[in-house]
Amino acid sequence: SKSISKNGGRTSYRGLVKVYPGAKNSKSFVRCDALLLDDASRSDTYPTTEVDEPQVRIGHEATVSKVSDEQLFYLQSRGITKAEAETMIVNGFIEPFTKELPIEYAVELNRLIQLEMIGSVG
Repeated sequence: SKSISKNGGRTSYRGLVKVYPGAKNSKSFVRCDALLLDDASRSDTYPTTEVDEPQVRIGHEATVSKVSDEQLFYLQSRGITKAEAETMIVNGFIEPFTKELPIEYAVELNRLIQLEMIGSVG
């Protein structure tokens, strides 16, 4: 899962991986990535696993990152505004997800992000 929070937003991920007896050699890996756009926002991750079979491979990972001053400085030093830089960083964060969408949905999602990010700086 991927989430983006701004203006004090809060995201929560709750996931359950359940492996029943007899499901030998099952594999599961859950990944949660969160991007926080300000200090007031937060993200919480609650992965749960219930495994009733000894021969399985289960894993989970969670990352929380922020837009860094260094990222913004680098892009702004190349003539990109702060709003455009933050939009580029957000688009890069969700790119692995959007490239799997049908093109019309990806275009609409990127347009909505641009509209939302316009009001986030200033």
